[in-house]
Amino acid sequence: MSMPKQIRIWDLRVSVNYFRVLEIGMAFGLVKLVYLCPSYQHTQGLYKFHEIAGRHQLHSISGHWARSWQMSFNISKCKVMHLGRRNVGFQYCMNGQLLEEVTSYEDLGIIMTSHLKVAEQCQEAYRKANRMLGLVKRTIVYPDPVVLVRLNKSLARPHLEYCSPAWSPHYQKDKALLEIVQYHFTRLFPEQRSLNYIDRLKKLNLRTLKERRNRADLVELYKMSRGITWVPLQKLFTLAPQHVPTRGHSWKLVKSHSSTDARRFFFSVRVINRWNSLSQEAVGASSVNVFKNQLDRIRNSRMGFFMDSWSA
Repeated sequence: MSMPKQIRIWDLRVSVNYFRVLEIGMAFGLVKLVYLCPSYQHTQGLYKFHEIAGRHQLHSISGHWARSWQMSFNISKCKVMHLGRRNVGFQYCMNGQLLEEVTSYEDLGIIMTSHLKVAEQCQEAYRKANRMLGLVKRTIVYPDPVVLVRLNKSLARPHLEYCSPAWSPHYQKDKALLEIVQYHFTRLFPEQRSLNYIDRLKKLNLRTLKERRNRADLVELYKMSRGITWVPLQKLFTLAPQHVPTRGHSWKLVKSHSSTDARRFFFSVRVINRWNSLSQEAVGASSVNVFKNQLDRIRNSRMGFFMDSWSA
């Protein structure tokens, strides 16, 4: 079985939250120098983060790991990314060779940047989805709504929503860039071009991508609360004390203070208000599908619940 032969080093010398991929093996909440090493277990392949006390350990780590797995690192593929404004920007070497410094890196389909913004990820998702939409437009001669909606859901939209809880945008320009792909899709039907965007979505039984991202956040949090995902709930969230009388359900979460947009709009903070506003019936759902059905009922009764303008 083949395994990756590269190591990525994220130099996190300030207390910042960076973008992390849910359910795919990226660590959560680390603020020290760490290295991502593919530690393959016999039952399943997992990426594991290991903490490094200093630069002097890098050489011994690469040597120990290489000897244990009988595999040497491809140093040309090893990268260093410095995060934080106050980062000194140390240089790192492996086996006497200086590692390349980068400002952005794509791993597991997610582009992480040193400034912690998701503009590059949104642009890449837009390009991929737009290419697929163009392919559908050129291939299908007769624009049948049933056929095109299914093709859009299976070919174009997955690029716009892949692992969205890890990189959901908060700038309007990034949101509009993603939404314009679906906007152009709804205009493929001549009989609906005179309608506005929201009415076209209703005709096709679709939702805005903003709503779907907020809904995906709640679904991901529900999976974490039930232990379905690889990341435990306690890694990112703190349950409200049970002895404190609060209204609502029994799975309420504590919302911490945020002083920067990177933290305020990160998954572990932005989802809390909407999650705490759910009913006990919703959070107590017996399965993911039941929970999704509960969210659909909430949307029908509270139309703006999944919109970005909603507030508790």
